[in-house]
Amino acid sequence: MAKDHGPTVKNDKLYEDLRRDGASKEKAARIANAKAAGTLDHRGTDLEDRTKADLMKEAGEIGIEGRSKMDKADLVKAIRKG
Repeated sequence: MAKDHGPTVKNDKLYEDLRRDGASKEKAARIANAKAAGTLDHRGTDLEDRTKADLMKEAGEIGIEGRSKMDKADLVKAIRKG
């Protein structure tokens, strides 16, 4: 059972999994909260089918640094890496 990380983390299990995989506390919390809020749902079946603007928005929501300098293929890779 996942530890309760307080009211600022909406999905404790996902948060712990992300931290175990090496994500920072801030990034893990952003991803866990976005997932809990349902804002990480993909509009297309594949990331490659989405617009660059849509990928940029999602990359910002999950805290990917350097996204403004990435092309579409780099954004897809970064989002998949999480």
